[in-house]
Amino acid sequence: MNTLDTKENIFNFINDEILKYLKKYSGEEMYEPMKYSIQAGGKRFRPMVLLLMSQAFCDSYEEATPFAVALECIHTYSLIHDDLPSMDNDDLRRGIPTCHKKFDEATAILAGDGLLNISFEIMLDKLKNSFDKKYIDVIQCIALASGTKGMIAGQALDIKAEGNKNISSQELFNIYENKTGKLILASMKCGAIIGDANEEQLKIVEDIAYKLGIAFQIQDDILDIEGDQAEIGKPIKSDLKNDKSTYVSIYGLEKAKKDYQRLSQEVLDGLEKLGFREKNIYYYIKNLIDRRK
Repeated sequence: MNTLDTKENIFNFINDEILKYLKKYSGEEMYEPMKYSIQAGGKRFRPMVLLLMSQAFCDSYEEATPFAVALECIHTYSLIHDDLPSMDNDDLRRGIPTCHKKFDEATAILAGDGLLNISFEIMLDKLKNSFDKKYIDVIQCIALASGTKGMIAGQALDIKAEGNKNISSQELFNIYENKTGKLILASMKCGAIIGDANEEQLKIVEDIAYKLGIAFQIQDDILDIEGDQAEIGKPIKSDLKNDKSTYVSIYGLEKAKKDYQRLSQEVLDGLEKLGFREKNIYYYIKNLIDRRK
């Protein structure tokens, strides 16, 4: 039986696998800018959640590894494009120059495109070499979460909302659900699918993932106001600079903090309902929540 026992083990394992897959699938021309961006740091939250959710259901993570790597490639591509001058125009990401600052804008666009395509090469190779319907379900889940009915839709809605101080709470939740929440949902749901969760369990996982995505987006809005730039690795008050409506600007800082705590507790309650109180996924999520208080 394979077990990922500690956060450090998971983190190191994911980083090693990402570089292994990137070296295998990348063309020589784009390797350096893609490697630069994917090695820029970060918590590897999405691949960790995918692996740990799979492990929670079936006591193994190996089967889920290619999909965890693919998901991180997609997440990194989205950050590269999110930082572009035509989007958020950020100079720093995770404490270092963004891809378009390190190289140039055209290279950054291509690096993002490259990571997106590599992610699907990785997943389709897994399907080709070990055909199983659940892999088709996982690939479809990730494609929907990252596409024009998911993350891309959220980014489009986010851009559209810039400068609009009167967006409704429903419009804000649509942005959060699509831009951030659906990729988090995909990480949890895909781990559960690979771990052979049943339909009832998948519904609980989806509820947990939705709440976790909203909670973390609320916390990001809080950190943009009162966070430490050295700790979060990107400029603070960028939402204010870009004239964006956020959970804090609509509801206020106090309510934002209370709602983050409530949603976070409901996530932990959902994991307990699945019987995961003593599983690594529970400890990982709880530790992450506690650090973000």
